[in-house]
Amino acid sequence: MTQAQLAARIEQGRGEVPADLVLRGARVLDLITGDLVDSDVAICGDTIVGVFGSYTGRRELDFTGKILVPGFIDTHLHVESSLVTPFEFDRCVTPHGVTTAICDPHEIANVCGLTGIRYFLEASAHLLMDLRVNLSSCVPSTHMETTGARLEAADIAPLMDHPRVIGLAEFMNYPGVLARDPGCMAKLAAFEGRHIDGHAPLLRGNDLNGYIAAGIRTEHEATSYDEGLEKLRKGMRVLIREGSVSKDLHALAGLLTERQAPYLCFCTDDRNPLDIGEHGHLDYIIRTAISLGAPPLAVYRAASLSAAEAFGLKDRGLIAPGKRADIAVIDGLESCRVSAVLAAGRLVSKAAFAARTEIAPVARHSVKAPKVEGPQFRTGGNRVETSVIGVIPGKIITQHLTFDIPPVDGDKRPDVSRDLVKIAVLERHGVNGNLATGFVTGFGLARGAIASTVCHDHHNIAVVGADYDDMALAANRLGEIEGGFVVVEGGRVLAEIALPVAGLMSLRSFEEVRADLVRLRAAAASLGVTLEEPFLQLAFLCLPVIPHLKITDHGMVDVDRFEVMP
Repeated sequence: MTQAQLAARIEQGRGEVPADLVLRGARVLDLITGDLVDSDVAICGDTIVGVFGSYTGRRELDFTGKILVPGFIDTHLHVESSLVTPFEFDRCVTPHGVTTAICDPHEIANVCGLTGIRYFLEASAHLLMDLRVNLSSCVPSTHMETTGARLEAADIAPLMDHPRVIGLAEFMNYPGVLARDPGCMAKLAAFEGRHIDGHAPLLRGNDLNGYIAAGIRTEHEATSYDEGLEKLRKGMRVLIREGSVSKDLHALAGLLTERQAPYLCFCTDDRNPLDIGEHGHLDYIIRTAISLGAPPLAVYRAASLSAAEAFGLKDRGLIAPGKRADIAVIDGLESCRVSAVLAAGRLVSKAAFAARTEIAPVARHSVKAPKVEGPQFRTGGNRVETSVIGVIPGKIITQHLTFDIPPVDGDKRPDVSRDLVKIAVLERHGVNGNLATGFVTGFGLARGAIASTVCHDHHNIAVVGADYDDMALAANRLGEIEGGFVVVEGGRVLAEIALPVAGLMSLRSFEEVRADLVRLRAAAASLGVTLEEPFLQLAFLCLPVIPHLKITDHGMVDVDRFEVMP
């Protein structure tokens, strides 16, 4: 900032000259006192310079009858899980009042390494929202999966001083932290004193103490009130998550009091355009939290000021002089219906989005899996007792169940009468061609197959099916369309979405992706699938850092023992 720009802020804030922009007629939510105050808001460039007073402006906007609140901050997400590029994510989410998002690009990093992270850093400079990056800490998340890249401390450390980097992203390998794994220790030491995101589902007691003592500051995996309270008491900022699959708001809403709100934030983690279109983004979390009885002041603090403080973003989170002009215009605190948004003083509009400079995508043609045939999905073994992944709708935690599945002609077959279907993971990065099979219950699938290359976090091909030939067709089709989602029945593709950017993101608009998701969900339901979001639920069945039973291309993983099962 030049001295001339600084002088302009001062003189406009004092009212000596008209402000660049004045917002008139609305009430401002004061997050310090909780009051709603009739006030003009004066903006100079990208910065608020005046509030709780009267101003004139070179340009004025009338928001009579509305409420102005600080722009919302999503404290942890993966843009890739929105299934669109950062540019379409910006266009999809910013109109919902989200002016800052803190992303971990570890989905694309697991496919193409630093190339993917640099793509996000470059793209972030061209968005209306402020997209900040936490550098991916676990690529891969464990030693029990095959990825397209591996990032060590020496790989990511050179990016730590990038102006859009906050710190180190979610440290998912919590067993590695507790066991003092050398690779984990090197990353933690490199980022000592900087922000380090946590990821420790169900971790409690002294193990939690040891994990926090490593310098980890935040946590978004708390799924119960008691777990969240313990983590708060031990100094962690708890990020209350409500995504497309992981829905923890109802369990944690009791933590949202005015006393505890300074230590609570909101995040979506993984939310697709269909859910955003049907329900909303952070605006949905805000109105839902208030409907559950949380005080509005506590909720709006968690959505902005508390989030800014937790991640060291001292220049935002309040409608106050000197703060970044990130403002959401809403019709009421309880309803949180967003009618207009300012991001760094710019009114969010079609024209503003159209004026952005876009950059070319990366990681095309990344699906290099070998062609497969139906018989490859057979599951051998003589033991009748079989471990089965139990899906819990709305949770990424799974059950480790046991069913008797007798082999027939050397194969343990799907049994749809008991909702026991095959799940398989096929390595798709061109490394080893691994194929692992197992069983899952909870999909309701009665015929056909569904498959995806969105497969956390290694992003191999995951397929669930009742018919081996349909499973093979689904997996092979993903290779032909550069990755995505596929629904197959009777040797025919019923619906698909191509995600050619790293097998994770579409090149189409979020509106087109949303429409495709509607068709895809209907096609999955026609096979008997009962899950509201079967594809993201499938993706999390392959993440071996979330208890209790998962599957990767190495095989079935007992997460509690942190080992691949024999």
